[in-house]
Amino acid sequence: MSGPSVHPTAIVGPRARLGNGVKIGPYCIVGDNVVLHDNVELVSHVSIDGHTEVGAGSQIYPFASIGHKPQDLKYHGEESRLIIGERCTIRESVTINPGTEGGGMETRIGNDCLIMASAHVAHDAIIGNNVIMANYVGIAGHCQIGDNVIFGGTCVIHQFTRIGSHAFIGAQSMVDGDVIPYGMAVGNRASLTGLNLVGLKRRKFDREAIHRLRAAYRLIFASEGTLRERVEDAAELFKDDHLVQDVVSFIAAASDRPILMPRNGHSAE
Repeated sequence: MSGPSVHPTAIVGPRARLGNGVKIGPYCIVGDNVVLHDNVELVSHVSIDGHTEVGAGSQIYPFASIGHKPQDLKYHGEESRLIIGERCTIRESVTINPGTEGGGMETRIGNDCLIMASAHVAHDAIIGNNVIMANYVGIAGHCQIGDNVIFGGTCVIHQFTRIGSHAFIGAQSMVDGDVIPYGMAVGNRASLTGLNLVGLKRRKFDREAIHRLRAAYRLIFASEGTLRERVEDAAELFKDDHLVQDVVSFIAAASDRPILMPRNGHSAE
């Protein structure tokens, strides 16, 4: 394999670690504590600093600001980290911040993510694999985003919010509550509008499994009884269905945010 290729106008810290096949384009700045794994490409005018690690095959586009000081007044220079997975595409003017002492000291982005132009990932956020963020999406501090989540353009996600795997967040939504796995949320403030059926079908989920998930959704978000009672009923009725159990476990897990509900208490499914 070939060694790294660094454009003569780029500035790379002497202690930065560059893997085989790394390409650093014109006017990029790479700090001393940065690790770029094999075949990472910085197209041009990229600034990466801090204790930042970028996984193999990832590509970062012009004017992205990666790993710089978090936008948190409680940050006091602690050596927190930013870990970006493999084969990620980070487009123009994206900003991603490292963690803080108050949040576990690490921001993490999974593999195969697409982060479109001008999106922001704040300190201590944990992003899963295969996540797509359209332009101008803002993920606030301490958020947890599951695998295969898709965000439409100009979404804003409140700090400490959880978004379950395979969820879809509609464009221009302001989400201030947890979104269940496989759910779909839209609006400002956002409400749960049903299941992400299009996403489930595109990812080849079994038709019968989708039918069971829809039935469980109607039960969990019905008007009778309490949410806790309905979740317990769904857990028992669909105890052998892993999709339903994903939703049940997500709702049962402790969180700093409420569970996002259908508007006016009515299920859209």
